[in-house]
Amino acid sequence: MDISQKAQQEYDKMVKKASPSSPIVTNCLKAFVSGGLICLIGQIFLNLYMNKDFSEEEAALLVSITLIFASAVLTALGLYEKLGKVCGAGTVVPITGFANSVVSPAIEFKKEGLVFGMAAKMFLVAGPVIVYGTLTSMLVGVVYYFIK
Repeated sequence: MDISQKAQQEYDKMVKKASPSSPIVTNCLKAFVSGGLICLIGQIFLNLYMNKDFSEEEAALLVSITLIFASAVLTALGLYEKLGKVCGAGTVVPITGFANSVVSPAIEFKKEGLVFGMAAKMFLVAGPVIVYGTLTSMLVGVVYYFIK
C-alpha cells in the first residue's frame, strides 16, 4: 500500500468519525407525514371548491393556484424555510417546493432591482426545470403525434 492510499484511508476514518449520523428513518417519517399533510390540505381545498359548484377540473386548477400562492406567501414571510427545517423533504412536494424555489431567489436579489435582481434571479433554480420540462414535453408530444 502506498502512502497516498494510507493517507486516504486515514482521512476517510477521520471524516466518518467527525460526521454526525443521519437519522434516516426519522427523516423519512417526517417527509412522509409533512408531504401527506400538504396533500391533505390540497384535498380539503379540492372538496371545498367542488362544493362551490366548480367542476373537478376547475377545482383542481384552483387548488394548484391556492397551494402556489400559499407557498409563495410563506416563503416571502420567511416561514417556508423554517417549515422545511422541521419537516424536511416533505415540503418539496412538487408544486409547493417549485413555488418556493422561484420566490426565494426573487426575494433574495430584490435589492439589485426589479430587472437585474428580482426578474433575472427568479428563475435561477427553477429555470432549468422549466426549460428541460418544456423541451421534454415537446419531445414527448412529437413522439406521441407520430406514433398515433
